[in-house]
Amino acid sequence: MTRSIRFAVVGLGHFAQAAILPAIHRQRGATISALVSGTPEKLDELGDRYGVTRLCDYSQYEELLASGDIDAVYIALPNDMHADAAIRAANNGVHVLCEKPMATSAEECKAMVEACQRENVRLMIAYRLHFQSANLHVVDLIQRGTIGTPRVFSSVFSYQVRDGNIRTEDRPGAGPLFDIGIYCINAARYVFRDEPIGVHAHRISNSDDERFKSVEEGIAASLRFKGGRVANFVCSYNAADRSYYEVVGSEGVLEVENAYEYTTPMAVTLVKNGKRKRRSFRKSDQIAAEVQYFVRCIRNEIEPEPSGMEGLADIHIIEAIQEAIRTGQHVAIPPVAGLDEEQHPTPEQEITRPAHGVPKLIGVESASR
Repeated sequence: MTRSIRFAVVGLGHFAQAAILPAIHRQRGATISALVSGTPEKLDELGDRYGVTRLCDYSQYEELLASGDIDAVYIALPNDMHADAAIRAANNGVHVLCEKPMATSAEECKAMVEACQRENVRLMIAYRLHFQSANLHVVDLIQRGTIGTPRVFSSVFSYQVRDGNIRTEDRPGAGPLFDIGIYCINAARYVFRDEPIGVHAHRISNSDDERFKSVEEGIAASLRFKGGRVANFVCSYNAADRSYYEVVGSEGVLEVENAYEYTTPMAVTLVKNGKRKRRSFRKSDQIAAEVQYFVRCIRNEIEPEPSGMEGLADIHIIEAIQEAIRTGQHVAIPPVAGLDEEQHPTPEQEITRPAHGVPKLIGVESASR
């Protein structure tokens, strides 16, 4: 019998408690072997709940990595802590599943990729939608030519951020672009199966709102792709809940409702020849799907899709968007060295796992009001 892959979950914030821990706990072939947090209350209560006895604060992380007691880490720390945690894991021969955004700079992403390649460990960035049925249905329809050639991608991802949430602190990787704009960027890339070549962008600001003293309220960006294709998106911390994209092709349109969510059902509507055809998708455990896939990659020594290069590609684009905002000018986006531009999610990657309820949360609250 094959031994389970032993995970340490590093960081026990809202998403780790609501989604990651239940997913690994319910995953055949994986087990939670250690928890890492700076909050003793979380360690004690969650350790009891999931039967985990290896409980570590951050000062004990290196000792845990060197112990031989874990095979992989799932990094769910604040964005500016991802790179250090991942590189230290790789240096100890531990596989890395890291939440997006991968890091706060392309330089950090490259260092993560290099460390994992050097130590021959798997590095996967947690793009859960690369395994999700509604989004892969969109990919399939486009690949089959259902809407002709995709020409325009448009998206809005927004919510009202809670006062004092870590996402609004003055620290690298904070703000809506890294938090939710990255979903729009990644979706545009896998819809077009291509990389953008330039961007215009501007900051949406409301100086009277105390929540946005340190980060922007929102970002509006227009990514230009070869062949006259364009991807427009808005990400905002000061608008009603919206998680939507549409793809306008030469012969039809695809509309995706709740496109980036992990707690709600989704729907894809095909608009063509004056008719609308809507297909609904039940909510599922997207985190369990990505963990299942990552375990398979570890066992079979397969390079994951999404790899570290996928995470780097998105941060490379985010840096170009930031430059466009600073300068007020169009910014060219050069190719990412070493990126396989043919590597994108395919319908064959679909994994559907049953949804679960939200467990009792310890010392955390959701990002939205």
